[in-house]
Amino acid sequence: MRNTIIELKSADLTLGNAAASVHVLKNIDLSIAEGEAVGIVGPSGSGKSTLLMVLAGLERLDSGEINLRGTPLHTLSEDRLADFRGKNIGIVFQSFHLIANMTALENVAVPLELANVRNAFDIARAELEAVGLGERLSHYPGQLSGGEQQRVAIARALAPSPAVLIADEPTGNLDMDTGRQIADLLFAKQKERGMTLVLVTHDPSLAARCSRQIRVASGTIAGDSLSESFHRAPVPA
Repeated sequence: MRNTIIELKSADLTLGNAAASVHVLKNIDLSIAEGEAVGIVGPSGSGKSTLLMVLAGLERLDSGEINLRGTPLHTLSEDRLADFRGKNIGIVFQSFHLIANMTALENVAVPLELANVRNAFDIARAELEAVGLGERLSHYPGQLSGGEQQRVAIARALAPSPAVLIADEPTGNLDMDTGRQIADLLFAKQKERGMTLVLVTHDPSLAARCSRQIRVASGTIAGDSLSESFHRAPVPA
């Protein structure tokens, strides 16, 4: 049995104030094991993206606990949380979030430089080559296709060698063929590096590629199951 890497206990979160407040997460318990690929699915407004942001350490709980690699994120100061997140969690967004006036190489190197990694540009170059962008190092985001920009974002997320890779609708802004290539890349890197992958998606075919699917509805976990392809897989002798 694999060790637990992420654990939520009685996680509760309300966003907004007074009459505009929304109870987004409601007393959620969740455990994710090392090396799992987990797809979080559910209708718009169900709380799945907020849940992902909590797992990424980007949203604070009102009450409850979140532990990642044995560290209680809910007790950390903002500075310590940012430091922990930079070393342990890679994040890929739907809209890429690249810095427009920086080259692909600089975009990938930035988080490493902020973490005082000595050979930041060497690592960034190697990561871009690993995602097939070795000839695009000096290109700016505006000179890259959507798929190439997402590859830069993936290289940036992978550069610190995180234990957990978080992806929020990573293929949502891409056409079908490009989205499939990005999905192939994500799952290949997850398997190659033994990372835990947690992604939110509206795409059933992408969710089905995960070993496990968690369905969120009205701020609660309404379902938690192995994907069909993993149910059908033969059990090793």
